[in-house]
Amino acid sequence: MTTTCTRRISALAATTAILLFAQAAGAADLMPAVEPTPTAEAIGAVSPWQIRVRGLGVITNDEGSVDGVAGSDLSYSDSVIPELDITYYFTDNLAAELILGTTWAGIYGEGSLAGLGRIGSTWVLPPTLTLQYHFTDFGAFKPYVGAGVNYTIFYNQNADSATALHVKDSFGFALQAGFDYMINEHWGVNFDVKKIFLRPDFDVTVGGANLTGNAKLDPWLIGGGVTYRF
Repeated sequence: MTTTCTRRISALAATTAILLFAQAAGAADLMPAVEPTPTAEAIGAVSPWQIRVRGLGVITNDEGSVDGVAGSDLSYSDSVIPELDITYYFTDNLAAELILGTTWAGIYGEGSLAGLGRIGSTWVLPPTLTLQYHFTDFGAFKPYVGAGVNYTIFYNQNADSATALHVKDSFGFALQAGFDYMINEHWGVNFDVKKIFLRPDFDVTVGGANLTGNAKLDPWLIGGGVTYRF
């Protein structure tokens, strides 16, 4: 093989290699860019904050007594109020909820006190903090249970048939059960039932006599409303 022939073969091989490289580079440029796959944490990330607005029925346990008055009993007016609660999720299952609302209640004499009629009235502010467990295996239906503590403040108190009335602020315990049904990622509807064990002491003056007693309110709080998860 002559030197000229060898050079031609080498040049042809080099040209072929350059063309193949150029075609491969062009094909790579035409391929769509592959987006990074989002992690499970990024897909499932939601805010830990949630609020609810409910209409709430407050149904009291009509029981109580005045110390030293045989056959004495008490009853209290029920009410319907708006309520706001704020929830913070520590995990998908564990959350804390602060429940805010206020209502008015009349206090009535019963039993041997029935002749007194309405003894007095008071506004009631019962902020309640519960720790909840949320069940997460039912899709859009999200039931929960909770338990916590309540501190009830009695304010703007007025005496009617009594001369003076003072219901004392009091701690209580709370139990809770309910569910959210989520319409989408953020909005849902809620139904909730709470039982608050609340038995404040009171001082009352009737006919010039200073008396003490205990009001066994123990209200049920039954409500429904709208949920928003941030």
